[in-house]
Amino acid sequence: MSACACGCGHHHHDSSPPAPIGAQIGRSGHITCADPTQLMTLLMHVEAHVLASRAEPGCLYFEIAQTDDPLVWRVEELFRDAEALAAHRRRTAASAWATATAGMSRNLRDVTAA
Repeated sequence: MSACACGCGHHHHDSSPPAPIGAQIGRSGHITCADPTQLMTLLMHVEAHVLASRAEPGCLYFEIAQTDDPLVWRVEELFRDAEALAAHRRRTAASAWATATAGMSRNLRDVTAA
């Protein structure tokens, strides 16, 4: 397993998302497609969404990965602070990703430092 090279301040492996430290804030959860049509829509948009999210100045870690169930996708995000997460949400709300995936079920929770 290869080490992740991200800006989160942690040394971890690709399958182990970083936990927030200090003012960092993360989001963790799942996106679930209702059917193969939604899956195809997600597949058409996910790469561009991940690349755009990772390019945001306050993004420290961003991963959307398919689980063993092809309709369920694991989401792990980490941002520098609440302001960076808010900027991500604003950008995402105005994106093709938001429009295309609006009908997909999301179960995401914010994660802060313990």
